[in-house]
Amino acid sequence: MPNKPNFYAGGMLDRVSALRKDQSWIDARRAAAETRIVPVWRAQNFMFGDLEAPRAGLLTAADLPDGAEYFLLGLNGETAYFAVDLSDLEDPATHPSFAGRGSFADLRSFGSLLGHDEGNILAYARGLTWWHSRHRFCGVCGHLTVSAEAGHVRRCTNPDCATSHFPRTDPAVIMLVHDGDRCLLGRQPRFPPGMYSTLAGFVEPGESLEGAVAREVFEESNIRVGEVTYHSSQPWPFPSSLMLGFHAVATTTDIRTEQDELEDAQWFTRSQILGWEEGGPYRLPRADSISRRLIEDWLHG
Repeated sequence: MPNKPNFYAGGMLDRVSALRKDQSWIDARRAAAETRIVPVWRAQNFMFGDLEAPRAGLLTAADLPDGAEYFLLGLNGETAYFAVDLSDLEDPATHPSFAGRGSFADLRSFGSLLGHDEGNILAYARGLTWWHSRHRFCGVCGHLTVSAEAGHVRRCTNPDCATSHFPRTDPAVIMLVHDGDRCLLGRQPRFPPGMYSTLAGFVEPGESLEGAVAREVFEESNIRVGEVTYHSSQPWPFPSSLMLGFHAVATTTDIRTEQDELEDAQWFTRSQILGWEEGGPYRLPRADSISRRLIEDWLHG
């Protein structure tokens, strides 16, 4: 078990779930001068600076448009943090709160350059606002839903239904398969040129995590695995996954890929991967991903 959290995990916020039903406390914290707002616009996070030297774009409630819907993220000491979804704005760059102060961008394009706590807060805000944007209507009866409990519930407005809907996360397994001093990496057509990564896939209903690991590896590469060992997890709100990381020991070694899953998969030795150079024909996955963490931990024992 690693002794440090993966990027986007952990963080400094106390989620104060016991206070989410206290509307007077929520209203007071939202209006407090020290409260920080985490804006999200159409699944993009606000940042100060640029993509070379970004900082989390945290604002105050006074900066934002009237009528915006707020979702409590938590407390750091006495400072409350709220996410706000500004997707109704046609062009936030023209709003005085944002014009000339920063820009909205996909967190994946700059997240790895942030500090750990800032990355966690922005990922949390992105994931929560995404869930709200996809659950405006009740999945049971089809009526409108409204946000409740500081944004951690959506409740059906049909009094005959009144179903409470809670934020959902899609569990996905991601695994480094190894055979002695070599590991199995694959690439999908959408990957950047030369990038090889660990295999991954979503957990299906009625399936254990170990079963999902074995099934996904076989489906994608024709490799069978035996021992499966949990490594760590990572929230991955792109859009709404929880990545559950494993190491798995191969029991067969002949690779056969299906083109609708992977365009290629190969065995690579430690020395081969350690010899990959910047700008060379092969590259590892992004630095903020659990895939990179699984590979790095294996490379260095």
